[in-house]
Amino acid sequence: MEILDALMAGFATAITPVNLLWALVGCALGTAVGVLPGIGPAVAVAMLLPITAKVEVTASMIFFAGIYYGAMYGGSTTSILLNTPGETASMVTAMEGNKMAKSGRAGAALATSAIGSFVAGTIATVVVTLFAPVVAEFAVKLGPPEYFMLMVLAFTTVSAVLGQSRLRGMTALFVGLAAGCIGMDQISGAARYTGGKMELLDGIDIVLVAVGLFAVAEVLYAALYEGRSNETQNRMGRVHMTKLDWRRSVPAWLRGTAIGVPFGCIPAGGTEIPTFLSYAAEKKLAKGENKAEFGRQGAIEGVAGPEAANNATVTAALIPLLTLGIPTSNTTAVLLGAFQNYGINPGPQLFTTSATLVWALIASLYIGNLMLLVLNLPMVGLWVKLLKIPKPQLYAGILIFATVGAYGMRQSSFDLFLLFGIGLLGVLMRRFDFPTAPVVVGMILGPLAEAQMRNAVSIGEGSWLIFVQRPMSLALIILVLAVLVVPRMLQRRKRA
Repeated sequence: MEILDALMAGFATAITPVNLLWALVGCALGTAVGVLPGIGPAVAVAMLLPITAKVEVTASMIFFAGIYYGAMYGGSTTSILLNTPGETASMVTAMEGNKMAKSGRAGAALATSAIGSFVAGTIATVVVTLFAPVVAEFAVKLGPPEYFMLMVLAFTTVSAVLGQSRLRGMTALFVGLAAGCIGMDQISGAARYTGGKMELLDGIDIVLVAVGLFAVAEVLYAALYEGRSNETQNRMGRVHMTKLDWRRSVPAWLRGTAIGVPFGCIPAGGTEIPTFLSYAAEKKLAKGENKAEFGRQGAIEGVAGPEAANNATVTAALIPLLTLGIPTSNTTAVLLGAFQNYGINPGPQLFTTSATLVWALIASLYIGNLMLLVLNLPMVGLWVKLLKIPKPQLYAGILIFATVGAYGMRQSSFDLFLLFGIGLLGVLMRRFDFPTAPVVVGMILGPLAEAQMRNAVSIGEGSWLIFVQRPMSLALIILVLAVLVVPRMLQRRKRA
């Protein structure tokens, strides 16, 4: 009953005209971002982070959440009609959805994608509502040693899973950790790694890093390396499903949700793994004629399952973000930066210190899911028209937004040089396949981990054995070692 009362209070905040308007703008913008290839939700949220200086915290977080899961809806449209995933989570949808479109069934593919996203998003939101407070209650009992090890676990999982190479992931993480050390020491107040620059005494702003690594790097990379490509669009047809389509889609939606929710809750990084797992499961379970459609004329289960898994993962990822302060993807890492801009540190205390904000955000997920269903099914033709925006003008607009937003925070020309320097670093990282999310995670969690480590050693009276003397901390050390060692052992066994 306590959870229900808190949720009702959250709805009361979320349905105020201002917050509803921000939710609608976020969902519409998120859908547009998903439709446009190459601009993921992380780029959009990073580009708009400077608005946190002007907008009230609850409205701002509802807006960012709308962009976050709205992009997952929009990404399927280009995957199905153009075979061009708007973001990585829609790669699997393109495999069967585009074949369905070529067979004249684009309408059914778009419908199962939108309705599946709604079903999975709503179920995952119920899971967030019921289990986030429980996780928070448990997390309150953890001390500095456990928190430090939780952050080490976040470092290793995000670095290991988000990139193709574990070494590159770890390198990106250490770049972020090093950048997080710049500025004044939290305890002694001594300047660290500032190079005598007064502007760096407060450290590098996380907004600059996020905008530089995602938005500016995206534009510069496109200008430098992407050639001109001719895209052909499949005809859309009416967006509806037959009775047989419904019969085949419903179990796939539920299976996709069941696969996606656990992956969102654990710090395993990204939507790629659950969507591929869901696709593999649907292919395995299909029988007869349905199985023959996979890879040929397109199977509707191959769209329904991965789209549900994708949205369930995205929504459930808010549990570790809100309760433990651990981001599990690019976008949640940038969202963590948005929280910190308001002086809010997500973690177990968030449900007591900022209860109004948290429950309004959770309530907005229910409202946003409904908004997205209304925005996506009848208006899909309008979203497809966005694809006609020429790439040069689109990328120029992003660069202007990013530059004005970054300059507007402190009116500092030094920030602009820093922004484009970080953007060039982002281009190099993309060129040589280094993941960017670990940099953001390292920058945000690095200083927090350092503080928790110092507190833990103080509790142990200078002894590092404190980390192995406490059962929960020891269990987390074993888990970290497993994350680092087990995949390597499995690879060696395969080679043998």
